[in-house]
Amino acid sequence: MGVRIEPKPEPLSVRNTPIYSAQTIVRTMLAAVCVAFALYLVYLLRKPISWVLIAIFLAVALAGPVNRLHQHMKRGFAIAIVFLGLLLVPIGIAALVVPPLVTQGNNLIQNLPHYAQDAQDFTQRNATLRKLERDYNITAKLQEQAQKLPDKIGSAAGVLGDIGLGLVNSLFAVFTILVLTAFLLGSGHLWVERFLDLRPPEEAARIRKALDHMARTVGGYVGGILAQATIAGISAFIVLTILGVPFAAALAIIVFFADLIPLVGATLGAVVVAIVTLFTDFPTATIIWVIFSVVYQQLENTLIQPQIQKRAVNVHPFVVLVAVLFGSTLLGVLGALVAIPVAASLQIAVREWWDYRHEKSITELAGAPVAPPPPEPEPA
Repeated sequence: MGVRIEPKPEPLSVRNTPIYSAQTIVRTMLAAVCVAFALYLVYLLRKPISWVLIAIFLAVALAGPVNRLHQHMKRGFAIAIVFLGLLLVPIGIAALVVPPLVTQGNNLIQNLPHYAQDAQDFTQRNATLRKLERDYNITAKLQEQAQKLPDKIGSAAGVLGDIGLGLVNSLFAVFTILVLTAFLLGSGHLWVERFLDLRPPEEAARIRKALDHMARTVGGYVGGILAQATIAGISAFIVLTILGVPFAAALAIIVFFADLIPLVGATLGAVVVAIVTLFTDFPTATIIWVIFSVVYQQLENTLIQPQIQKRAVNVHPFVVLVAVLFGSTLLGVLGALVAIPVAASLQIAVREWWDYRHEKSITELAGAPVAPPPPEPEPA
């Protein structure tokens, strides 16, 4: 007869042991608090963090011209020449835009009584406007509002003060970004080399390859998009000059900057110029400008922009749209400008990491060490 063996009951201490110990719970809570504090700190420092990111982007974009000049002179002189050229651009734009605005503003102030008299005469000659004047007494209401204008000078001065303060803050931000960019151009490559020296040789080679690829991508994209916007501005200036539209240079600059904005920039610039043509030679100038804008945007989208994208970045259109939306939400127009090269850089980083992991897994299965990637050929 077989002997039946009863299962040995588990000790009471083992059965009552909790799945998560108190140490694990405390550690999880501390990690959550640290993450929340880090996110709050990033939120508080969002403005200087955005300045640093913009400086990094500018340093990468300007590294190409600085390195070319560095072959013939000291790096400090090369950085100074590139910065001087960068500062001359807004000065030249201001020289083209500000004088016409000041002149037209003075003309508007001097001719304002004449415009008011013309508007009154036109109202008296039009039966519909005379009826509206009798029914709603528009002239009396306008005069009443004009009498209240002196009382609103104080609030207007406050608004102007706020605008001046915002301008000073913007100039301080630009100066800070330029200083950070200069430091990064001067010694950023040394910091990168010191960081790579701390990594294993195979990882350092892979990271260096990814960083070089990112730098070429950002520099190529910036150069290409500037060339595209320059072509758009010059073409707009030629057409507006032929049409006799005033302020052709200023409007061409608007087209240039609008064309820098991905996806919708060219359309916005064309709409602004079309509104101006309504007050010059309507409908001839407006119709010709609209036809030119449609034809040029088709040429830009099918010939110019694909060449830039092929040479600089290779990002899916869906990723481009999402990146532009995210960038514009975070940093406004500037975020939309840098969204595409940032997305391309992230794509390069992910691809290099994936290739590295794939090669590492294959070599580990084969029992051989991971070989560093072959150096890429120098671009023509």
